[in-house]
Amino acid sequence: MFGFLNRLLPKSWRSDATVIPVIRLHGAIMSGGGAFRQNLSLASSAALIEKAFAYKDAPAVAISINSPGGSPVQSRLIYKRIRDLAREKNKQVYVFVEDVAASGGYMIAIAGDEIIADPSSIVGSIGVISASFGFTELIKKIGVERRVHTAGGNKSVLDPFKPEKKEDVERLKQLQLEVHQTFIDLVKERRGAKLADDPDLFTGQFWAGAAGQKLGLVDELGDMRSFLRDRFGDKVKLALVTPQRGFFGRRLGFMGSSIDAGDIAANAAGGLAEIAESRALWARFGL
Repeated sequence: MFGFLNRLLPKSWRSDATVIPVIRLHGAIMSGGGAFRQNLSLASSAALIEKAFAYKDAPAVAISINSPGGSPVQSRLIYKRIRDLAREKNKQVYVFVEDVAASGGYMIAIAGDEIIADPSSIVGSIGVISASFGFTELIKKIGVERRVHTAGGNKSVLDPFKPEKKEDVERLKQLQLEVHQTFIDLVKERRGAKLADDPDLFTGQFWAGAAGQKLGLVDELGDMRSFLRDRFGDKVKLALVTPQRGFFGRRLGFMGSSIDAGDIAANAAGGLAEIAESRALWARFGL
């Protein structure tokens, strides 16, 4: 808003402050979201990202990230949107880690030309994880018969109500290795010679910000306001970019939509599952 109003003033009245748009990418990374939950995904963040890069006179965009990870696909889509716009608009990107930028959260962080973290921030976790439950003994105890009919021999792979098969686990691990290699290649491409030669770097291990700096995962230790003042001077103005809202203060996207009782129940059930998944992601890092 500051930058927009500044451009409307006569040139002699305009502030000589440098305006840096700021966006907050916070939360577990999952597709979907709705009236009962708000996840970090390309759909939920694209408008914010594009709005920030639309500041014509801003030399850079600042991104605050706080995420334990989640979907590797959504993480890479957000990363790519940031990098595409940075090249298109010729702007620097500075990423500031709050509590955590781990796994998919770190994948988004490397979209920054520089990554700045607090000494106690958690960074890294460059790996891939898949978790589920097995209920084979439970359904025996409660007398439930599992019936599965498929067209295609692999359609019931890793069914939680059937005994785990060695070949299914091997296929899953191969898939994880492919996704993991994509992540590793992206980190090496973006961080390059900054990375330390450490055998644990790509094992899924994570570190505090100070150790992350020594490993080359982080460029500097500090906070957003101090860093940007050092870079652009004391007159720098931080312009927080927020979601557009309707007349009644609600985020656009829910206005005018009708939700019946079935939708509410379905959203509530799905929301509880995603809340549990989100809590599990944060809990890995003691948060």
